[in-house]
Amino acid sequence: MQDLMAVDPVAVAIPMFVVCIIAELLAVRFGRRGDYDWRDTGTSLAMGLGNTVTGALLAGTVTGLAVWVWQHRLLDIPITWWSFALCFVADDLAYYWVHRAGHRIRWAWAAHVIHHSSQHYNLSTALRQTWTGLFGLTFLIKLPLFFVGFPLALVAFCGGLNLVYQFWIHTEVVGKLPRWFEAVMNTPSHHRVHHGTNPRYLDRNYAGVFIVWDKLFGTFEAERADEPPRYGIVRNLGTFNPLWVAVHEWVGIARDLARARSLKAAWLATFGPPGAATGETADQLRARWQNLSDNPSAVPAE
Repeated sequence: MQDLMAVDPVAVAIPMFVVCIIAELLAVRFGRRGDYDWRDTGTSLAMGLGNTVTGALLAGTVTGLAVWVWQHRLLDIPITWWSFALCFVADDLAYYWVHRAGHRIRWAWAAHVIHHSSQHYNLSTALRQTWTGLFGLTFLIKLPLFFVGFPLALVAFCGGLNLVYQFWIHTEVVGKLPRWFEAVMNTPSHHRVHHGTNPRYLDRNYAGVFIVWDKLFGTFEAERADEPPRYGIVRNLGTFNPLWVAVHEWVGIARDLARARSLKAAWLATFGPPGAATGETADQLRARWQNLSDNPSAVPAE
């Protein structure tokens, strides 16, 4: 078990990622549901490469903090089959809250929004990752795992498996899976909802592996056959430039801070929910949609 912890699941899975993307491309080419745009896919691949580089450069900071916390651990947890199972579940729960914070706190959203910036949904979208994840600070949510006593290698291995699992759910080729699987696990159907900008779907289904967290904490929404997800972000980018994709929300925060006329406005522009500065938070957009749905006569005449 100790030797297995030295393996990087993501690095091992990269050839599988390539094969799966090619297979999906062929499936879409021959009529399966899905869409590819070479400019968009190129941007996603560039973002993934940049994420690998910045992750390698900044990994020492996170590792150093994790080591310091682990040195003050409550328990000495060995690396065994049962600690692996327990850590995998605990890590996935922590991921749920990391992911939820990444959508509900604008500072964290500035790092995470990159992953949602594609208006297409395919396996290459899974590779569209942030270059500024460290600055989003959501990694702090995982520190209790080390404080409890889970070894660093075990947490890193479980986190890598979690990311590998999430690769395959970024597809339209796979429809609904058996009900028992959909009830417990995160699936392409559930994650399509998460990437949807439809008001019904905004800020839903944060799960990594187990969808039960969303059901437990009230953030679950099922995909509807009569309402296919519209992908992207509320205000889509008009460019495939990787640099702008990487920093556009940080620039937005800086602009809103410059316009802020009070401490409250500055706080909301930085740490409030995304869209607070413009009155377009997920909750506000959903409430307006719900009001129009409940009162069709409230729709303005053209």
